[in-house]
Amino acid sequence: MWSVGLLIGLFGGAGGTFIAQRFLIQSKSQQIIKNAELEAENIRKERALQSKEKFLKQKEEHEESIREREKRMQSNEDRFRAKEKTLNQKLEELNRKEKEAEKAKGDYEAKVQALEVRQAELDKMQQKQVAELSKISNLSPEDAKNHLMTALTDEARTAAMATIKEITEEAKLNANKEARKIVIQSIQRVATEQAVENAVSVFNIESDEVKGRIIGREGRNIRALEAATGVEIIVDDTPEAIILSCFDPVRREIARLSLHQLVSDGRIHPARIEEVVAKTRKQLDEEIAETGRRTCIDLGIHGLHPELMRMVGRMKYRSSYGQNLLQHSREVANLCAIMAAELGLNVKLAKRAGLLHDIGKVPDEEPELPHAILGMKIAEKFGEKGDVLNAIGAHHDEIEMTTLISPIVQVCDAISGARPGARREIVEAYIKRIKELENLALSYDGVSSAYAIQAGRELRVLVEAEKVTDQRSEELSFNISQRIQTEMTYPGQVKVTVIREKRSVHYAK
Repeated sequence: MWSVGLLIGLFGGAGGTFIAQRFLIQSKSQQIIKNAELEAENIRKERALQSKEKFLKQKEEHEESIREREKRMQSNEDRFRAKEKTLNQKLEELNRKEKEAEKAKGDYEAKVQALEVRQAELDKMQQKQVAELSKISNLSPEDAKNHLMTALTDEARTAAMATIKEITEEAKLNANKEARKIVIQSIQRVATEQAVENAVSVFNIESDEVKGRIIGREGRNIRALEAATGVEIIVDDTPEAIILSCFDPVRREIARLSLHQLVSDGRIHPARIEEVVAKTRKQLDEEIAETGRRTCIDLGIHGLHPELMRMVGRMKYRSSYGQNLLQHSREVANLCAIMAAELGLNVKLAKRAGLLHDIGKVPDEEPELPHAILGMKIAEKFGEKGDVLNAIGAHHDEIEMTTLISPIVQVCDAISGARPGARREIVEAYIKRIKELENLALSYDGVSSAYAIQAGRELRVLVEAEKVTDQRSEELSFNISQRIQTEMTYPGQVKVTVIREKRSVHYAK
């Protein structure tokens, strides 16, 4: 019984708990439903408010657009009224002018009628006078008219000839004055210092010990240097100095730079000398190309062929009657630009022609052609324009001038070269004689190179051992000396030395 009562109590407690939980769930559900209804009511009211606000906003925007439209309509109406008023004023003005024109037309017609009457009277009087003059002079009116016209024509022709002569004389005078003015201004604006090219360079050394190392044992180093560069190296009692003598500035510069590198390095022997000279020659070629490029940039000349640019750089190591060729060409280019600007011509084309006018003096091989014609052919080969070609070829009157730039280049070349101290004929003649000596030796088969040294008193000829034997070397020396004696004019005597050297080179790998 006790256990049954316990079970009943337990079931009764569980049932009460279940009923209580159910009641609690129902009350929570009702609360959730009530909250949801409240929230829905709030959302509904909020949306109603938003709709109302949106409606009011749209209404306000609509009213604003209506006001704006009315404002524009009012503005247009005012503008139309102003235009209407202006048109009315113009219409009134036109009516007024029309009335004035009609009145002026009436006055004009009255004046024309009066003039016609007056003209008729004058014609009658003129006819009467002509009849009287004809009766007095026994000439018909047509004959008198012809006689008068002939007299007036002769008088006008005489006056015109006098005027033409006067104008021509004045034009010539003014042209001469203007030409002198342009030339003088050009000379003043491009006045540069002139330095005559020499045939020697001085290489400074620190001590006489270095001088001995340059000479080498039994003079082998100095002989190797002279053979590699073609420059005479004079070592005398002058303290701390060695003299490099050669008519060719390129060879002299190669020798100077090679000596500088050898002395700085300290290793001086024949093999090293040949290596340094070859390297220096390559570096100088690069420097020549850079000089040409820099010159064109400085002068503002563009589109020049690379080979022409390199030839411009080689002008630095060429001279014309002792005057540096590059400096001369730059000066001529600037003078041409100034004159072309004064005369209203193409400045860039004139400057280009001025720079290239002596390009025919640059090539080592010198054919029989004059340098102006050779320069024109070289420029034509590298695509220069016809105006530039004519200016180059005609600056010494070898061909006819066909452009206005040609006389400008000729005049500027004369200005640059004719300045006192700019050129020396003796130097040019000396260099020409030395080159003729070398070219004479190079004309023989088997000669690899020839160098004139000691101011042309000695000619060293290097031959190829494979082509020239020892016996042939003797014959070659004799033949060259005989040709020099019979074909050339020279002071004193010329020593001809033929050098034949046999080298066998192999590499151990």
